[in-house]
Amino acid sequence: MKTIFHKASERGHANHGWLDSYHSFSFAGFHDPNKIHFGALRVLNDDTVAGGMGFGTHPHDNMEIVSIPLSGDLEHKDSMGNTTVIRKGEVQIMSAGTGIYHSEKNKNHGETVKFLQIWVFPKLRNINPRYDQKEFSIEERKNKFQTVVSPLESNDGGVGINQDAWFSLGNLDNGSTTNYQIKGKNNGVYAFILEGEVEINGQKLGRRDALGISETDIIAIKASADSEVLLIDVPMSF
Repeated sequence: MKTIFHKASERGHANHGWLDSYHSFSFAGFHDPNKIHFGALRVLNDDTVAGGMGFGTHPHDNMEIVSIPLSGDLEHKDSMGNTTVIRKGEVQIMSAGTGIYHSEKNKNHGETVKFLQIWVFPKLRNINPRYDQKEFSIEERKNKFQTVVSPLESNDGGVGINQDAWFSLGNLDNGSTTNYQIKGKNNGVYAFILEGEVEINGQKLGRRDALGISETDIIAIKASADSEVLLIDVPMSF
């Protein structure tokens, strides 16, 4: 088994006033040669956007882009004609494929919106762009992991991604224990602690810490406080 520990305090950070962003991997002005990607996982940005502000229309291609709101209302518009709002409990994905333009903004002027922006390298390049979003019951992740992103060809219940990747969210009570079986052959898991404190395979992790785990089939998770955990199960080679 291989592990790599990423402390929350060692993430990249950029505060643009309207946008306060923490980068788990090299992004924009933050470059760390030891944090380029974890397998097919390329970007994990922890973003806070001021009221009424947002990202103007910009392009993407050949990348799987997942947005997970943590609080507030995030408005999305794209060149496929989608205009939507996503909120906590929902997950959005864009397969950028041959190319797409989109914008994201905080729909509300009186409060911030917080969300995770995650990029995964695709399995197939130059596919037709696609968009999907889905609402999940937060109650269904109490002391267990709920699949919210899964491969397009699977029947695992998540929004479909063009990669052999699964994202799972769990809300764990203090003292609870659970195991997670890695789903993809030769995959690894990047565990990101949204809130609380957990121990994964003996490694203690706090809020916004992360642990990459590979070359194993199962991971053991114990919560030492009420915790919210995101697991990103991705191919280590692609």
